[in-house]
Amino acid sequence: MKKNLPAVGMVLATFFVISFFTNILGPIFPELIQSFDIGLALAGFFPFAFFAAYGVMSIPAGLLVQRTNEKIVILLAFTLSAFGALLFAIFPSFELAMIALFLIGSAMALLQVSINPLLRRCGGSQHFALLSVVAQLMFGAGATLSPVVYLSLSNLAENESTLLSNIVPETMSWLSMYWLFALMSFVMLIWVAATKLENTHSSKDQPRFTWRECAALFRNTTVVKFFFAIAAYVALEQGIANSIGVFLHQTHGLDTKLVGATVVSEFWMMLTVGCFFGLAFMKLYDVRKLLSWFCVGAVVSLSLAITGTAELAVIAFPITGFFLSILWSGLFSLALNSFDKGHGAIAGILCTGIIGGAFASPIIGLFAEAFGSLQMALFTLLIPTGYIFYVAIVAQPIVNNHTIRLFSKKPSEQEA
Repeated sequence: MKKNLPAVGMVLATFFVISFFTNILGPIFPELIQSFDIGLALAGFFPFAFFAAYGVMSIPAGLLVQRTNEKIVILLAFTLSAFGALLFAIFPSFELAMIALFLIGSAMALLQVSINPLLRRCGGSQHFALLSVVAQLMFGAGATLSPVVYLSLSNLAENESTLLSNIVPETMSWLSMYWLFALMSFVMLIWVAATKLENTHSSKDQPRFTWRECAALFRNTTVVKFFFAIAAYVALEQGIANSIGVFLHQTHGLDTKLVGATVVSEFWMMLTVGCFFGLAFMKLYDVRKLLSWFCVGAVVSLSLAITGTAELAVIAFPITGFFLSILWSGLFSLALNSFDKGHGAIAGILCTGIIGGAFASPIIGLFAEAFGSLQMALFTLLIPTGYIFYVAIVAQPIVNNHTIRLFSKKPSEQEA
């Protein structure tokens, strides 16, 4: 199949934007608690409102992609995200924040469902695992820059001589990020409108699924297995990212804005670094082996971050990000490569699993209040890590990731 490189470029940029929007909740989480004067459990409903949208919108998004095309769905998504960001920025109340975050989460669901199968078709199924790591690299870059930009914009908002100080309340400098989100959404609307995607959408390659057929996929044990694996990964990722600032402050007395936001940024930076290594590893090893190895590394580093000293925690949390780096791309590629058709509908179900991120923060908050210890509550994150390890061991894809053999002229069996 002829590649559509402009579409690949737009898809990779979209991964960056999704991450930039999604992962700001981690560094501003302590600020939200302070601004709205709420507890840790109630604050968990901020990410809940965002990620619950994936559970509601992902399957409809997959069906919408089939009945229209990727371009329409992506344009709709960025329109929703622009509206949601403006709603949050202009009316920063707790109730409207829930609605705004749900709208932005709905937009991210539309994007995730439409761009993952698009990336697979643009680059070829054999190279999808590798391209997924590149996409995760962009995702990590967006998440790394988000806290850095947040600190810069917060300082500008607190400076009375800047435009931001006139539109952002003095005690809510973090709202400046949502003005930026609205601007980025408008820019992406223009980019997507100017990109030709029609040639990448093929009704022959993507048979149309009905609501009943999508529901039937939930009876497929392989689909269900990967659905929960995706839910486990997002719960793990967001549970860690949203807890770092609060944990470092409550357990070690470190500043939430300076130290907390910096460690969150380093967490995503190490996830990005891990993607660089993942690009090489994906060409050398079976993705199932990589997933299991990285799960073990994540368990060890997260345990050290939770139980160690303050000095160890600020190092171990970012290292955990390194070991999370290939889990999403590995799971998603294994899932889609376990089927020979219906990838759009399956991607919709997989992205529904992103709802796992909705439950991580509230559950951690509830356990923290029940045990009187956030430290104890964070050990619940070892459960989803163990499940991902299990899925990696038992997965049986019909298309393996393309690998090469060093020091041998004989092509690998997977290239045949």
